Amino acid sequence: MIRRRPPAALLAASLLLTGCGGGAAAVSEHRAETAPTTSAPPSAPAVSARAAPRELPGLGPKTLAQVPSRARQAVVVTGRGKNSPLSTVVLYERTATGWQAGESWPAHNALRGWTDHHRVGDLRSPVGVYTLSDAGGRLRDPGTRLPYDRSGGFTVAGTGFEGEPLAGSFDYVIAIDYNREPGLSPLDWTRPLGASRGGGIWLHVDHDGPTQGCVSIAKEHMRALLLALDPARHPVVVMGDAKSLAR
Repeated sequence: MIRRRPPAALLAASLLLTGCGGGAAAVSEHRAETAPTTSAPPSAPAVSARAAPRELPGLGPKTLAQVPSRARQAVVVTGRGKNSPLSTVVLYERTATGWQAGESWPAHNALRGWTDHHRVGDLRSPVGVYTLSDAGGRLRDPGTRLPYDRSGGFTVAGTGFEGEPLAGSFDYVIAIDYNREPGLSPLDWTRPLGASRGGGIWLHVDHDGPTQGCVSIAKEHMRALLLALDPARHPVVVMGDAKSLAR
């Protein structure tokens, strides 16, 4: 089977059509299942039963019911408001005594905020709970345990909604399993819900402005997240504005 990669300029443009990477129709030539790492990511600190909540904070019964029982890692993205592009990201690790919170990181989401029914071009991030199965980026694998696709297809240029440069935004990405086929490169175009429902929703490097539909955090935080996530712990992302998550 011959895999073709479109010209960089066309791919860069297509990456911005639906979500942050949903327009990409190419699969890179190399896909590493895992990469060796010289040091293991730090383990969650020991906590007392009093310090670790039994349930993920800020989530209501409807949202909690969507979190798989086997999930032992949860990236919780809490939007400031339904129509706000600002949010925070916290990685929680399930311990014997409850969910232990990591650092709180500032983040951006889509320009127009959040939606329960994401569609192409609505400039809103999808509310929900999604698995995290695959990663990739323009840069070399930093040592993540997720399958990692290093490809020039993650190159992006141009400017964002506030005139900020987009270059480097896809240096590291983690595919959010919204309307995609887990187990494939984040660049894969498969859309189980159909193309009109968008796709290419990623966690990626922040470019200091709102996104098309993705969630973005600082480069050092993306790298830390890649090192922390472990497929054996069945990581998920729980994302939405605070009011929606509390349902």
